[in-house]
Amino acid sequence: MPQAPSPVNASSGQIATDSTQLRLGSKFPPAKRLQAPGLPVPGIEAPLLFRETTKPSAAPAAEKRLGLTLAEAIALAQRNHPRLQEASAITQRATAAARVAHAYTNPSLEIYEGQQYARPVGVPGLPGLLQHYAGYQAIEIPPERHARQRAAQFSVASSRSAEQSVRLSVVGDTKRAFYNALRRREEIDHAQENLQLVDDLRRRVEVSVNVGEEGRLELTRAEAELGRARFAVTSAQLEFANAIALLRVTIAGAGDADLDPQGEFEARIALPPLKQLRDHVLETHPVLAASQANIQATLATLDRERALRIPQPVAFAEFENQPDLRFWRTGFNVPIPLWDRRQGQIGEAKAATSQASAVLYQRTLELVSALERAYEQYQLADQQATSLESGSLRAAVSAVDAAKAAYRFGERGIVEVLDAQRVLQSVRGDLLDAQFARQSALVDLEELGAIAPGVRP
Repeated sequence: MPQAPSPVNASSGQIATDSTQLRLGSKFPPAKRLQAPGLPVPGIEAPLLFRETTKPSAAPAAEKRLGLTLAEAIALAQRNHPRLQEASAITQRATAAARVAHAYTNPSLEIYEGQQYARPVGVPGLPGLLQHYAGYQAIEIPPERHARQRAAQFSVASSRSAEQSVRLSVVGDTKRAFYNALRRREEIDHAQENLQLVDDLRRRVEVSVNVGEEGRLELTRAEAELGRARFAVTSAQLEFANAIALLRVTIAGAGDADLDPQGEFEARIALPPLKQLRDHVLETHPVLAASQANIQATLATLDRERALRIPQPVAFAEFENQPDLRFWRTGFNVPIPLWDRRQGQIGEAKAATSQASAVLYQRTLELVSALERAYEQYQLADQQATSLESGSLRAAVSAVDAAKAAYRFGERGIVEVLDAQRVLQSVRGDLLDAQFARQSALVDLEELGAIAPGVRP
């Protein structure tokens, strides 16, 4: 069953401070190459700030760098993902089983040949060549044959619907992994910009301390905050590396490929009423179609088991050539249902029908629950993102500008500037989380079939 993750979307706009650029709704640029001392991250260089404490090493071997768009990632996943290959193989098996169900029972042929010898009796038989030919053909019961074919056809339909459901799930997982990588790379940009600002403040404080304008305590505070900013950069790098690894697994990409996701969050949309989406999902989702086909297949199997209570005759014909005579005969072989009246097989088929009906009800409940969760999550995340963009973010930016201006004129200390910067970073992080939650909820709605990918209401 599709799970309801958190979607996100970004609105347009750009706000700039002295040393901070806020990108909202623009394309995510490639991550700035960062690496903390002693904690290497594949494919990420160390900036000048860290290279002073990093030992030089030999130039790494050339890596395969793959600029990856969302459409390319989906295409790779659909072509290479083992879950889709497994689902396709299941459909092929069901199709082959349907061909078996349509096939007629093969006849059997007997040919005997030998030598006949006379015995020392009063009227002995003639010695000579003895030949025997016989053929048998099972006669299928029409109701049983038709029920068997219907069960096979519904099994094929169920397998195809299940394959379509797996395809939706794989595409949804790919989109979530792709957008998560974009989100983590943007966190690196935020952390680096914060690091640059804090480092600039530390240098200014160091100059002021050296000329005696400020106490040593201010420099200690600035250095502590610089260490905190460096740690935030390193953490963002690790999260980005994990996101890239997850994306590589999702698209079944090569292990040596250095993925470089290129894209942006989608713009916010106005969702249709929940009832309209619910009706559409319950009518079109392949999981429900597969469950309904399973019910029909079990009903056809039940009809087949009941039809098999009718004895299935076997017609035969034989010819025998003896040295002194020839004869032929035909007849039927009819089994008598005396001991086994297929009560167990019929009861098993009834139980399978009840189980399939319960599975359909369970799938319906899960789909409705997932849809409601994704719908509410999108609405709440959209409200949070809109509120942060229009209110808290602008206020935090203004607070940083004011604190920095007051610090330059000696009206405020470094503590006020750092506090304002921390608030700005927190707001930017909350905004990015809300945007990702909105995009993730939108992916959930697409996976549930409520909204067609690329088609917005």
